[in-house]
Amino acid sequence: MSQPTSSKAWTITFAGTGINLALGVLYTWSVFAAALIDQYGWTKTESSIPYTLACVVFALCMVPAGRWLDKSGPRVVATVAAFLCGAGMLVAGLSQSVALVTLGFGLLVGAAMGFGYAAPTPAAVKWFQPHKKGQISGLVVAGFGLASVYIAPLTNYLLANFGVSKTFFIEGTLFFVVIIVLGQLLAFPPAQNFVPFGGPPPASKAKAAAGYTKRDYTPGEMIRTPQFYQLWLMFCFAASAGLLIIGHLAKISQIQGGINWGFALVAVLAVANASGRILAGLISDRLGRTNTMLLVFSLQAINMFAFSYYSTAPLLLLGSILTGLAYGSLLTLFPSATYDFFGMKNSGVNYGLVFTAWGAASLIGPIVAGQVADATGGYGASYIISGVLLLVAAVITFFTKAPQPVAHQRVLET
Repeated sequence: MSQPTSSKAWTITFAGTGINLALGVLYTWSVFAAALIDQYGWTKTESSIPYTLACVVFALCMVPAGRWLDKSGPRVVATVAAFLCGAGMLVAGLSQSVALVTLGFGLLVGAAMGFGYAAPTPAAVKWFQPHKKGQISGLVVAGFGLASVYIAPLTNYLLANFGVSKTFFIEGTLFFVVIIVLGQLLAFPPAQNFVPFGGPPPASKAKAAAGYTKRDYTPGEMIRTPQFYQLWLMFCFAASAGLLIIGHLAKISQIQGGINWGFALVAVLAVANASGRILAGLISDRLGRTNTMLLVFSLQAINMFAFSYYSTAPLLLLGSILTGLAYGSLLTLFPSATYDFFGMKNSGVNYGLVFTAWGAASLIGPIVAGQVADATGGYGASYIISGVLLLVAAVITFFTKAPQPVAHQRVLET
């Protein structure tokens, strides 16, 4: 059997990026939320419920999706995601009720995101050498962050011309077709006689490579390490800030800046989100994951403490860019750190377990922000809460190192 060409590895990588470009409708929810508030009379808290449930279900489905991925491969998992996404958007468009929109978008589309997001990154990363993990992870997940660049203005146009229900129908059909087609391109590399692409690590990456584990941890072994809980807490605390802004940005721009074109800021944030994913991969491959995390958490903490003072379009633009860069970085740093710390053999389910922290973050950031805004008319207190959580995450980075094998494992590995 001949060795696969590197073009196949890159095809799979960019197919994964394309799938995430469809699933990234999640990050455009603030545009939907503003329409639900203005057209249907929903409260800000009610408008957060489908988004928050989608985040929670997304995270929870990553665990079974990861287990299924490790056993059956990425093509099947991505195909299931396509059907869940199409069906969920259809159900969300059937009614103006909170319950039905939450069922469609929150439950079904949320599940689609869990299955669809679980498949591409491990599939792509396995085709490349370990020192490329950050770069490849960043390229694949950049699609999820970049999606709002086209989905935000598309959604704004469709809402203005066709209304909420038809917007769900049209986008659901589009996303189903994209995911079902690109999902068929995904595959794991051959199990035998395959050498990952990327060549040996350059000297500048040798130190970072020392952080890679030589052992593949099972899920049960992983959750018995302190590193799992350190990653989980940092991911949860840091992601809650980004999810707060992403889920409410259209309304934040109205309240703080008198801006009624918040969908444009959503698109700008999306570009920064995608850029942060790629930059974090490149930087962390050189500086190490936790050093990069410390930089990101510190930047976002400063941004959140300042967000109450962003009352003009330029300042809101700055806040959106900083939020996007910092938040996007997380979606590269944490899968890469999981693969570094716990190996690639069980990467699907292991990262699924770490990713439950992101689901927990969705219960902190967006919901607390909605309740604060309904009670006070603004988001100030929620910014302070997020800033404090980010500082806690920054402190945890100083104690987070790759797991060290016990003595008898070192002997066996040598």
